[in-house]
Amino acid sequence: MEIKILKQENCPEWVIDHSIAVYNKAIEISKNFNVDNDLIKKGSLLHDIGRSKTNDINHAIIGSKIAIKHGFSNEVANIIEKHIGSGITKKEAIDLGLPKKDYLPVTLEEKIVSHSDNLFNGSKEVDIEFVANKWKKRLANADDAIYRLKKMHNELVTPFIK
Repeated sequence: MEIKILKQENCPEWVIDHSIAVYNKAIEISKNFNVDNDLIKKGSLLHDIGRSKTNDINHAIIGSKIAIKHGFSNEVANIIEKHIGSGITKKEAIDLGLPKKDYLPVTLEEKIVSHSDNLFNGSKEVDIEFVANKWKKRLANADDAIYRLKKMHNELVTPFIK
């Protein structure tokens, strides 16, 4: 159903491929936690639905509204809205021209989808050093975002590496 909605919203094929990769990673990470797998599925497959309208940072907010329009829960909409980076603080949101509020993932489902998204460049899986280096090049002050990235990785992935 989620893929059908992505297609209905005219998401590019690369967004669909990326979303499926993020979903697979989110399911892999979620096996180590007691989470709502339905939320993980819907949130990860729909996290970039806003890219049907824009590829800028606003895609998360737009995507959240699209999900609500399609009848998805506020929990799914929150996953979509908070998936960018490892979250965005209220101050960072203001600096980026987003509505004034925190976009930090709070629930395990929000964190898992956000972090799974971070671990992909398109549909190619990458490590957090790749992500940190990319953010250093793109963000004026990446230190806080990279700190949150590594903290989330240490919470969700590192304890379970064999």
